[in-house]
Amino acid sequence: MDLASDWIPSIAALETHLKLLRGCGRCPRMGKPVVHGNAVLSRVMLVGQAPGDKEPVLQRPFAWTAGRTLFRWFEEACGIGESRFRSKIYIAAVCRCFPGKKPAGGDRVPMPDEVENCAPWLESELDLLRPELVIPVGALAIGRFVAAGSLEQVVGKQFRVRFRAHQFDLVALPHPSGASTWPRREPGKSLLRKALELISVHPGWRGATQVDSVPNGVLAKN
Repeated sequence: MDLASDWIPSIAALETHLKLLRGCGRCPRMGKPVVHGNAVLSRVMLVGQAPGDKEPVLQRPFAWTAGRTLFRWFEEACGIGESRFRSKIYIAAVCRCFPGKKPAGGDRVPMPDEVENCAPWLESELDLLRPELVIPVGALAIGRFVAAGSLEQVVGKQFRVRFRAHQFDLVALPHPSGASTWPRREPGKSLLRKALELISVHPGWRGATQVDSVPNGVLAKN
């Protein structure tokens, strides 16, 4: 079920999906409410890891420090600011609820059963949007699509991925958390720059970010 030139996604179906997602209660250890991005009909999907403690309060993904870094990357390398990014790119995640804090401090990494419980939501979004380009952010998100022993093996490269019934290009990014120095030192700094360059020239990215309106609530055909 690859992208067909005559296929057009439905905003109504996406909004219904998000309504169901907001009611999810599959993971009792996860904090509520569910966090999700805007109902954007885009052929580009950014996939994060899980919200932090600020995102449920502010009700949007990448709403705090890591988000400021992420959107600065895109503004500097791709010429698109946060507001336009949120209106043009669909933002998903491996897990949609705040996992809570670790006893020693920092956010808890979602457990494997929590990742699997949330997986059908991401799979449904792939079915609904059939993206041309997927941008996983951070090791947990990258690992949902490609196997890699280190960030150096995947960041700065473009992969053609088959995931379930879909094929799409994938360009991975490191997590923008301030706790990670990887994007700020070599080779991470150069690999991050290369990854953003690959995104900026990708046809799916250019099509998604250069279209100012979507007629009649649906994504126009390519």
